[in-house]
Amino acid sequence: MDGVYLTWLISALAIGVLLMPMIKPPWAKVTSEGFIDFIRRYWLHIAIVLVIYNAKDFLDEVDRILMANTDGMLNMTPWIYAIEADMVLWVQETFRADWLTAFMTHFYVVGFMVICYVSIFYFAYFDDRYMADRISLAIFWVYVIAIPFYLFFNVHVTGNYIPGMETLAYNHTPEINDWFHRIDPLTNGMPSLHIAFPFAVWLCLLRFDTDGRWTNYRRILLVFVLMTAFCILYLGIHWFVDIIGGMVVATIAVNIANKLADPFWRIFDERTINARLVTLLTNPKRAFDVVKSHFGKQLSRFTKPTSRETGIMLTVVMIVVAGVITWDLTHQSIPAGGVDAPVGVEAADGWLITLDEKEEATLLVVHDLSNLNSEIEVLQPEMDENSTYTVRGDMLVMANQTVLMVVDLTNPLEVRHTMDVQSPSDVTIVSDDCFALLQDGQVTYWAFDGTENVGPTSSQGDSIILLESSNGQIALVFASDPDTVHLGIIDGEGLISLEVNATADSGEDDILIAQGLNVDLENATITDISFSGNKLAATIDVNATSRLVLLDTLTGESQIISDHKFAAYDPHVDYGVLMFSAYTEIDPSNASSKYTDREIYIHEFSTNLTKPLTADDLDQWAPMVLQDYYVYQQMNSEGDISVEVQAKEPTLQPYSSNVLKFGVILVISLAFIYIVQKQREANTSNHHGIEHVS
Repeated sequence: MDGVYLTWLISALAIGVLLMPMIKPPWAKVTSEGFIDFIRRYWLHIAIVLVIYNAKDFLDEVDRILMANTDGMLNMTPWIYAIEADMVLWVQETFRADWLTAFMTHFYVVGFMVICYVSIFYFAYFDDRYMADRISLAIFWVYVIAIPFYLFFNVHVTGNYIPGMETLAYNHTPEINDWFHRIDPLTNGMPSLHIAFPFAVWLCLLRFDTDGRWTNYRRILLVFVLMTAFCILYLGIHWFVDIIGGMVVATIAVNIANKLADPFWRIFDERTINARLVTLLTNPKRAFDVVKSHFGKQLSRFTKPTSRETGIMLTVVMIVVAGVITWDLTHQSIPAGGVDAPVGVEAADGWLITLDEKEEATLLVVHDLSNLNSEIEVLQPEMDENSTYTVRGDMLVMANQTVLMVVDLTNPLEVRHTMDVQSPSDVTIVSDDCFALLQDGQVTYWAFDGTENVGPTSSQGDSIILLESSNGQIALVFASDPDTVHLGIIDGEGLISLEVNATADSGEDDILIAQGLNVDLENATITDISFSGNKLAATIDVNATSRLVLLDTLTGESQIISDHKFAAYDPHVDYGVLMFSAYTEIDPSNASSKYTDREIYIHEFSTNLTKPLTADDLDQWAPMVLQDYYVYQQMNSEGDISVEVQAKEPTLQPYSSNVLKFGVILVISLAFIYIVQKQREANTSNHHGIEHVS
């Protein structure tokens, strides 16, 4: 994946250099010395562009979490689709050709790098400081203005939303697909930065190039903007409205950059900032006095504020409120209290059961999900890390190596039934009055009062390696047939067999093979299963990796949900959602720290889309989806493990709710003051103008 990016980056730099003779001002010359000197003279201009690039990665991660935690509440795509319908689909279908797709895919990335990042290099190299000042700030403000749209006005790429449309660029090759999905949350459509950045540069040249020295570059930029507009529509990435939004944002950014250029570069000009650094190092007292004096002058302006100062305060308040709300919405999970070192978790609607290795003993810790800080005392056998347990409704079934207990959680200090067992490997509640017990590779079925029931099992005595249930349905995997799921129902003995197909695209397998990994589909083994209704999810070990396959039990059709190359684990299906954990690297043990941990993903059946619930450097696994909550385990940077519970419907914590209430009142008040000040200042200006005319 990194190889694809490096190829594009080197190509962009090479094209940028090759275009220099065509783009340069008529009197300028291209010399080798210029490549060395321009960094010293324009290092801060270049740094601004690099900051934008790095900030985008961080904000994209925030956007991913925000979208997952707000459950699509910020998704504005349906509104855009209602306006445009299938206009973009017509563009793709009309012009679609393999050669055009290949060309436009590379143009989409390389062209963007040339225009947005190499542009600053041109003005720095040829020492056009006036233009460099404004263009660097214009690019900065384009991204700043786009941030609230990206976080709170999510618009999906057209290829992931419009029926029949494809994201041609993202799916051009497996390597390119991985690169795009890593750097792009696929929800940042409005505005299009592929239009906004080059259009802002073009507007700067149109507005500030008074002597025509950049005429050639301005013409190239206009052609590039037109080609990009077609490109992003054709490749299934942007909507027509995104293009309009990009142009509007670029226009606003250029106006702001022009107003702020002189005061900003008066302070941060590279030609004088070095002298200030020398003063700071050689005479820190003088430097401190200068800063103190300047700060005092700026602060004194706010004692008698004009509309300018009020506008600044209004902007600061809105940024602070938005920042607090965003922080809260991206940190929705709450750790269950009283849990020290969890080694396993089970949950049902209303209950959270954690097997916890405390200092005194290994215990089941029971929480009511409505109050995670209080524990419920439950009568239980001596538990250890090999114990098994399950919960459904108000019933808890738990077993150590010799004893099984059934407890009604509405009366947790009484045992409803006790029975002797022999090292059970699994226990699961299969209906409102029955549970299944897996011992020695064989399954038996029992009522809560201890009466043995009839249920599906292996007719040939095959050893059962996996057992799962859902509303009276039973799923079994046999050791002799590890790539097949056998389905039955409680009170019945028959089974139907469904083979789970983990065959991936050939290109995906080629990448694994190139890494020295063996893709062994003939010996594929199901390692975990979960199902609800007619949807069954299974993780399949194919030697090179572990793939998550979603099986429709009615049609027998299989679909790989996880990335075909990256290992996926812990499927859990319920309430129309499949949750799972997965790595984002083929070999996490040799990857950068960013890709060594597992993340939690959500696949919604209604939209057939997969989105991340977490996007950070913490390791998360064992997710469960409940009616109102998501539950998963998490390890922090110190190695401490917690059980995280997150409500599906986003809720603001008291601190952020109070900040929001106070912020709204303050924004209304400041906005009123700002409007009044503006009107008075305009009235004063008009009055002086009339006197001057008189």
